[in-house]
Amino acid sequence: MIHEHHHHEEEEGNGRLIKIISSTVLLIAASLIEKYTALEDWQYLLIFLVPYLIVGYDTLKEALEGLLEGEALSEDFLMSVATLGALGIGFMPGAETQFAEAVFVMLFFQVGEWFEERAEGKSRKSISHLMDIRPDIAHVERDGKLHDVAPESVQPGEIIVIRPGEKVPMDGTVIEGASSLDTVALTGESVPRGITMGDEILSGCVNLNGMVRVRTTKAFSESTVSKILDLVENAAGSKSRSESFITRFARVYTPVVVGLAVAVAIVPALITGEWSTWIYRGLLFLVVSCPCALVISVPLTFFGGLGGASRKGILIKGSNLIDKLAGVNTVVFDKTGTLTEGVFEVTAVHPQEIDNNELLHLAAHVERHSTHPIAMALRNAYPNEDDDCVIADVEETAGHGIMATVNGRRVAVGNSRLMEKVGAKWRTCHHNGTVIHVAIDGQYAGHIVISDRIKEDSSLAIALLKDLGVKKTVMLTGDQETIASYVAGKVGVDAYRSQLLPADKVSEVENLLNEGTLAFVGDGINDAPVLTRADIGIAMGALGSDAAIEAADVVLMDDKPSKIALAVKIARRTIRIARENIGFAIGVKVLVLLLAIPGFATMWMAVFADVGVTVLAVLNAMRALRIKK
Repeated sequence: MIHEHHHHEEEEGNGRLIKIISSTVLLIAASLIEKYTALEDWQYLLIFLVPYLIVGYDTLKEALEGLLEGEALSEDFLMSVATLGALGIGFMPGAETQFAEAVFVMLFFQVGEWFEERAEGKSRKSISHLMDIRPDIAHVERDGKLHDVAPESVQPGEIIVIRPGEKVPMDGTVIEGASSLDTVALTGESVPRGITMGDEILSGCVNLNGMVRVRTTKAFSESTVSKILDLVENAAGSKSRSESFITRFARVYTPVVVGLAVAVAIVPALITGEWSTWIYRGLLFLVVSCPCALVISVPLTFFGGLGGASRKGILIKGSNLIDKLAGVNTVVFDKTGTLTEGVFEVTAVHPQEIDNNELLHLAAHVERHSTHPIAMALRNAYPNEDDDCVIADVEETAGHGIMATVNGRRVAVGNSRLMEKVGAKWRTCHHNGTVIHVAIDGQYAGHIVISDRIKEDSSLAIALLKDLGVKKTVMLTGDQETIASYVAGKVGVDAYRSQLLPADKVSEVENLLNEGTLAFVGDGINDAPVLTRADIGIAMGALGSDAAIEAADVVLMDDKPSKIALAVKIARRTIRIARENIGFAIGVKVLVLLLAIPGFATMWMAVFADVGVTVLAVLNAMRALRIKK
């Protein structure tokens, strides 16, 4: 579908280019004939009509269709009136012929249109680079054979095979094989991610080196790749404030200009009687005042901003959000998974009466079958489970911990409440993190401290936001006070709130909303309500959490908080370019209009003021696509 669309656009552009070139050649020929021969005016008119119609036929047709549909005041209409007027003006008493100028105006208008199409095509391509992640086929196992089918027809739970070098067609879990994934199309990250059995695999990545079998977990339409493509395709649709301002502006502006042009043509002519001079100036007025530079370049600038951001793995869901992002002055972070890795690891071991190894060994055995992140951290710290220990009578108490019999000794692993239950005298710990106590047969054996790693990038993210002039950074967490203050101090946020439930996070955000535009950054699993409530919800590393992708306005495809500052920067730059375009276009037009009334401006200058400004504005808009490293 998309390919056909591009193909069609290219053909149209090439057709326009051929018309422009042939018309230019014929215009030069006609001008030479006019210079070196002495024919009647109407004969010259016929000669000039050939290049005029070649290049202007489409514009005249559009103008006529617009008139019939009651949309008279389009730029095609303005151009047609101005050029037909210039062709006809030579037949008025005492007037010079303007045939060459009329053809030139139409020619230059078409050159501008061609440029603009090229630019638009380029910015569309930058967004459609994301379309390269759309997989074409899936190899699905059915009745013992591999079938190549369209990804849409694979059901969740079926098994697909992904060979090296192929795109992952849908989300699933690896059941056999190991490989590494190129996630650059989704995240903008160039470092491959390793995957092995049991890992989640996301559609839109490219499988690099190993063959894997995958049990699909979602239908194609629900998979990451489809979600992202929908996001991007809809982003361009939602209008930004500046854009809708331009559309409204053109609606009022054009009729006013046409009225003024008529006044310039008629009022002075009635007084002076120089009809041809003033009609010519009125026509000039029409050509200059065409609002195409604005109407075209502002949406293009936003489109470029969206495309440039998506190249960096930042998906902004609509051009209206670029306005908001540029004005962010409060950023609120969720802690776990956003500023910290959300991965727990053992950071300290404090045994009593036994050695470190033995303490970890017992804790890992007791926690052997628990799926809790803390249990995983204990098992990772003592991975060697192949010994001859006998483990029996495992009992887990929610909110306390786990007890089990290891080689005949009753071992309790959990928090201080569990220690009190088994009658062990526990000690507090000065280390930051979650303290896991261990008791053997009711005797205290020591404790293990587990903490969540702070992301390397977090303090940089806060510093970059401060550099951009963001007034306030706040961290919210459900964690205990000591851990919260430690992390807040380390990353450098202005304020933090701890021990919050998900509902408390919403009310904290509501309290901060009246301080200006607020962005909330979360990793998404339980942050959907807050993401929706903030002025701008930013979901991080949202490569797996659907709720976050749905609720957020901006989706950061990887786990780097510093991308937030980049997103704000891109938004501000996009707005700045759009403002430059508006200012430049209006400035040049006003200047030429002022020159047109006393008669200093010619039709050529008028055309530059319109088409030249459009081309320059479009080229300026293209800068929004290029994001500096």
